[in-house]
Order: sequence, then C-alpha cells, then structure tokens
Amino acid sequence: MTDMQTALKYLNTGVSVIAVRDGDTVHAFTAAWVMPVSFNPPLIAISINPSHQSYAIFKRGGLCSVNILEQSEMALADHYGQSGLANKMSMGTWIEQASAAPILKQSLATFNCQWRNEMQAGDHQLVVCELRSATVQHQGIAMLYADTENMDGSAEIVESGTVKS
Repeated sequence: MTDMQTALKYLNTGVSVIAVRDGDTVHAFTAAWVMPVSFNPPLIAISINPSHQSYAIFKRGGLCSVNILEQSEMALADHYGQSGLANKMSMGTWIEQASAAPILKQSLATFNCQWRNEMQAGDHQLVVCELRSATVQHQGIAMLYADTENMDGSAEIVESGTVKS
C-alpha cells in the first residue's frame, strides 16, 4: 500500500448501506463517505458514483435511508459494495416504510433522508440530503472505512489515478 492509500484510510468515516427508492424500485449500495453538513436544517452529504444504478434511482425518487453498519457486518458491506448483482436486496432483513426507503434491521442506526441538491466531486457526486427521521436500532461499535481494507478496490484506483504518493 502506498503512503497515499494508507493516509486516506486514516480519514475514517463509518460504513453504511444506503437504500434508495423510486416508487417500487429499490436498490442499495455501500458508502464510506457520508458526513453531517448542517444542524439547522439537519443535512448530510453522501458521496455516490454517478455511473452506478443506485444513483439514477436515487436521483429520480429522491429518497434514501442511511444504515450504519456494525463492525461484524463485513459481509453486508461487501455484498452491497458489488455492482451488477441480480437481486441486490437479497442480503439482510429490510423493513419497508411508507413514503420512505426501506431500513436495514441489522444496522446500528438509520436515517431517513430526502434528496436536496448535488454537486460534482471528481468521479463522484456529492448529494446533500435533509434528514427526515433517525432511529437507533442497536448498540455496538460502528464499522470504519479502515476496517474494510481494500474491499472497495481503492488501492487500484488511487494507484492508477493521478494521485500517487
């Protein structure tokens, strides 16, 4: 691992599964770049790859749930981090909600969110969402981005990109 790859892992954030909804269409993806950006109104920002199916669904429907993973849920992080799965929502227990994206029962905490706006951020879009509700479901220790090692292939992306150490 290069110094750039190692240093980026120290910018730790929790790992979440983001479920998105557009009517009856539901999809989910793993995200490590989620952060609060405002208290009033309560806003968070989610970094999402615009070439992934979840982005188009999210943009059309405007609804998502942010589901914070516990350290032991590496299999969920890996599953929802994969592209092109036939039945993406097949892992974990999803709880349907009226007028919202489903929430993952196994998560430590969940946030129901509404798309507010977005901006380009390199190879990702930064989507700002307003928090509509939050629920603590379980006690535990949140999974950190560093816990996932190279699950997301970032070592290859950083190495092949313009940013190298």
